[in-house]
Amino acid sequence: QGQFVESGGGWVQPGGSASLSCAGSGFAFSEFPMRWYRQPPGGGREVVAEMSAGGGEMTYYPDAMKGRFTISRDNAAKMVYLQMKSLNPDDTAVYYCNARALSGSEYWGQGIQVIVSS
Repeated sequence: QGQFVESGGGWVQPGGSASLSCAGSGFAFSEFPMRWYRQPPGGGREVVAEMSAGGGEMTYYPDAMKGRFTISRDNAAKMVYLQMKSLNPDDTAVYYCNARALSGSEYWGQGIQVIVSS
């Protein structure tokens, strides 16, 4: 059974940086596009970064994340990362990693809290 285990996050001061990691197992990691989502307090889940399968040549970021968030992957280690900088309180959320194939197979991380506050 495939799964993801997330790590990182925590409390960050405004203007600071945070790194999230997600370890995959039990599925063909390199064949899946990867995404990071977040869900702010009282809000809905939104995508914050996407990376194509394989070598990850294609990435996508919503405008609010461009230049601040960076997604990367290491297929050999079955890891996906999210580097975040210039964080502000609006970035406070639970962050989730996600892998979803066109076939419909999908895996989620357990979610990890990032709190941006002084």
